[in-house]
Order: sequence, then C-alpha cells, then structure tokens
Amino acid sequence: MSREAQLAATRQKILNAARDQFLVKGYADTSTRDIANAVGITQPALYHHFSDKELIFVEVIETVGGELAANMNAILDADEGDGLNVLTDLSAAMVAIHPRDAFSLIHGSFQYLRPENQGKLGRLFATDYLQPLVRFFKSGKVKLRDGVDPMTAANFYLTSLAPLFAKFHQLGGPELTQREHIQVLLKLILFGVASE
Repeated sequence: MSREAQLAATRQKILNAARDQFLVKGYADTSTRDIANAVGITQPALYHHFSDKELIFVEVIETVGGELAANMNAILDADEGDGLNVLTDLSAAMVAIHPRDAFSLIHGSFQYLRPENQGKLGRLFATDYLQPLVRFFKSGKVKLRDGVDPMTAANFYLTSLAPLFAKFHQLGGPELTQREHIQVLLKLILFGVASE
C-alpha cells in the first residue's frame, strides 16, 4: 500500500471513530484522545490528519447530514403513503443515522466552535436536515394550520424529536415497536394533546 493510501485509510478510520464518538456522546464529551484511542493511534498522529477537533466534527456532520438528506429525499421521491406514514419514514431515517437528537447534538456544539464553523454547520443543518422536511411540509401530505409555514413546521418537528432517543422512558410504553413509538410522537406533534 502506498503512503498516500495509508494516510487516506488512517484519515477515514479517524472519521469513522469520530462519527461513533460524536453521534453518541456529543461534541463536548468527545475528546481527540477518545478518537485516537478508538483508532489505535496517538493524538499527535491524529493531529497530523486534522488540526483540531472542530474540523473533525464538521466533517462528520457534513457526511452524516449528506447521508440523511439523501435518505429523506429518496423517501420523498418515492411519494408512498399518507402524511403520517411518510413522516414516520422520514423520522425512522433520522433515528437510523442519529443515535441521539440531531438538533441538540448540532446546536449544542455551537458554544464550543469558532464562528466560521458555526456558520458552516448552520448551513449544513439548513440544507441537509431542514430542507427535506420543508419539502415534506410543502407537499400537502399534511394540512398545516393557518399561520404555520413549512419552515416553521420543519423547525418545530426537528426540535420535538428528543423523546425518540430516550432509553428509559418511551412514549406509549416499552412494548411498542420503534415505528409505533415514532407514530405516537408524530401524532402528538401533528395533532397535539387536546381534542379541542
């Protein structure tokens, strides 16, 4: 294997390990030492590939967001099912990629990031996370209340997903399937808790 191929392979191992760490523990609770240990390299070796933790995090979120956007757009392109079922499929795609709440993961990192990386993550979030959801809410699959536009609906939806990632308290009870848990939450998001 050439030196370039070895460097590329190590760089990819760093990104894979960082993805596992960041998506589970978040930005603040992941250290470059954690990432290096998971790869089996030293911190100085990690810094040979990435100058700091921020750059690794941004690249991980860029990759994860791109995968999520592709998955969500494929679901929207298939255009199968009613609004609740399509939104359930979109939510399942999110849960499959993110082991914790994506909104909190990304926005919770902003306090630690330089302004240019905050801006980059903000743009990635808008493009990869929000735009497919705006597309869904524009589709007419669900009727939005007067005064609620698709962007507001998409933002509210994303900020309301945290219960899907709870391990100890699951809406509807532990006997439900993941899809059923998602639908319990989505019915609350879409229809509220009161009948009138």
